Amino acid sequence: MKTKVLILGAGGAIAQHTISLLKDNKDIELTLFARNASQLTNDTGASLIFEGDVLDKEDLDRAINGQDIVYANLSGDVDKMATLIAETMKVQGVNRLIFVTCLGVYDEVEGKFGEWNNRMIGSDLTRYSRATRAVEKSSLDYTIVRPSWLTDKDETDYETTQKGEPFRGTEVARKAVGAYIADVILHPEKDVKASVGINKPGVYGDKPAFY
Repeated sequence: MKTKVLILGAGGAIAQHTISLLKDNKDIELTLFARNASQLTNDTGASLIFEGDVLDKEDLDRAINGQDIVYANLSGDVDKMATLIAETMKVQGVNRLIFVTCLGVYDEVEGKFGEWNNRMIGSDLTRYSRATRAVEKSSLDYTIVRPSWLTDKDETDYETTQKGEPFRGTEVARKAVGAYIADVILHPEKDVKASVGINKPGVYGDKPAFY
């Protein structure tokens, strides 16, 4: 029996790396959901592609129905999206959620890097914080993913921290975040009811090197 995985925000760069790592796995059946399906390549290995709006309840209902795992990598009104996704999953009886937010939602980034991070993310941090709490308050088996500042480097090195631990690393490759998410999808018992910070090992400081 294949594990059915829905990817919301499938056109995004992290999601694309995750898709690349999963598309040839014979135990995984991918369904992709994007606002603009033309963003997706033909070589996704997906059994189904939805074009729609996550905030449209009908679109979301159709996409989530029958899935085993939902992975959401979204931007914009992420707090509203998180609430609707969690509600829809509960109604549909789908329990496993992987939801990407960002670093700083718990004020867990210390020192000058934390000050810089809060200043740079600005009001978006409020939306991501609300989204994080909406997922945590749900009855779902969730993993919240909080990546550091993202690069396009061709590398998969990462280290993780748990909620309650300081977040130090200033950057991480999108490919590395995709590798972590793919690993959680392949091992859905991993990091359940957890909020996981992810960063590149050994790269610390007051801000990312590319700023």
